[in-house]
Amino acid sequence: MIWNTLLIALREIRRNLLRAFLTILGIVIGVLAVVTMVTLGNGATQAVSAQVASLGSNLLMVMPGQRLGPGRDSAGAPSFKLADAEAIRAQIPGLAGVAPMASSQVTVVAGGQNWSTTIQGSSRDWFHAGAWKLASGRLFNEGEERAGAAVCVVGERVRKELFGKQDPVGSQIRVKQFVCDVVGLLQAKGQSGMGRDQDDVVVMPLRTVQRRLTGSQDVAGLMISVRDGVSTSKVQQQLEGLLRERRHIADLEQDNFNVMDTRQIAETLSGTTQVLTALLGAVAAVSLLVGGIGIMNIMLVSVTERTREIGIRLAIGALEQEVLLQFLIEAVVLSSLGGLIGILLATGLSMVLADLMQVPYAFDPGINLLAFGFSAAIGVIFGYFPARRAARLDPIEALRHE
Repeated sequence: MIWNTLLIALREIRRNLLRAFLTILGIVIGVLAVVTMVTLGNGATQAVSAQVASLGSNLLMVMPGQRLGPGRDSAGAPSFKLADAEAIRAQIPGLAGVAPMASSQVTVVAGGQNWSTTIQGSSRDWFHAGAWKLASGRLFNEGEERAGAAVCVVGERVRKELFGKQDPVGSQIRVKQFVCDVVGLLQAKGQSGMGRDQDDVVVMPLRTVQRRLTGSQDVAGLMISVRDGVSTSKVQQQLEGLLRERRHIADLEQDNFNVMDTRQIAETLSGTTQVLTALLGAVAAVSLLVGGIGIMNIMLVSVTERTREIGIRLAIGALEQEVLLQFLIEAVVLSSLGGLIGILLATGLSMVLADLMQVPYAFDPGINLLAFGFSAAIGVIFGYFPARRAARLDPIEALRHE
């Protein structure tokens, strides 16, 4: 009976292909919007997580002031000293490296090209903590660090702007009034989770930057790498206690520094993008309900048009449940077909948009199955009332219908 009813339903749909297409259009758009939004949202979440991870794993960033980011309150907060980094390295166990940092924004010149970039002064630990790898050349050595030698390692963006496609290792760049030997080239990383171009950097020994650029012994921040298997939360507590002691902060006073755990940042940003993805998906799902209303409207029109046919079927012995099942199957077939078309279109559109937005294409079988199941359920819900109305027609009145 079910197979015969399905054939009848498909025959009726084929008789009015244009109307069937217009009927399922709302379902197609709804499924397309939901699947595309969620897929792109998942890709954006993966991209943010990857960008934050590129800063380094098990990493703590310590900066003066009471908060980090744009507009951070660092006014009146004393800078760190090199002795602070040495004390942290000596007194806190479980650390892979401690990199004191001092930076300056300057214009560098090589040949006939110039480029405004960030000069980052630090130690060799900076490369390990930030998970940097060399594309060519070498890092500056400990002797060059102690002597404050004029050597540097450049990022990929600086190489492109100053040297084009050439390998800069062995060349020289002019920084203000001194010349620096390029000893290494960093592998490209791209943007960080905060939107900063990580490759737009020139790294020098800390003493070089302090003597030749900043003119002070101040350390603007500390980058602390924690060993694998060691709790970053425990290290952070020890770090805060040590710095409060060294900076002579009383018990009731607030910290005049801030410790940022990159893992917590990744979790926060990922959670934010997931919430936004869910919100966009919920908004897009409203169009599925609109599509369901369209199916119910067309099915009611179909019942009215086929009243005489329904009366004949009932008069020759068809049961009410057979008529109910016929119209219900028509609604479910229409909505399921719309869901399938929507998923196929969403897959193609998501691939194109992911490439344009430069985020990974994150196929999620769960949301695709959920969207298809929801579209089929809409066919059942919104198709039941028209089917029930058709099944309850009085055969005599139906046969009289013109």
